[in-house]
Amino acid sequence: VQLQASGGGLVQAGDSLRLSCAASGSTFRTYIMGWFRQAPGKEREFVAFITWNGGGTQYADSVKGRFDISRDNAKNTVYLQMDSLKPEDTATYYCAAGRRPSTVNTQYDYWGQGTQVTVSS
Repeated sequence: VQLQASGGGLVQAGDSLRLSCAASGSTFRTYIMGWFRQAPGKEREFVAFITWNGGGTQYADSVKGRFDISRDNAKNTVYLQMDSLKPEDTATYYCAAGRRPSTVNTQYDYWGQGTQVTVSS
């Protein structure tokens, strides 16, 4: 599975962004899809994941109520809608595909290249 993330950019605090991650191949619907982020000097951290048919989601406490993960299996794409952005959300955001629901990055098998999100105060 190859993943291509897009949609990052420079925004102001309180603004919104929607990230997209397009996957190649016909097996997209068999994967759990996750979003992680990594700020400079920090470890990669879990943001959200969504189960195979979109029926289950989980979020990091820091983004709960502000971010929404969704997927369109017909388009092989997973999305991350980010609202009420804060400067502390600044990071490179990565999408990932794995076989089991997990908040641990090592449980994911495939990764996109990352898209930069910068939130100014």
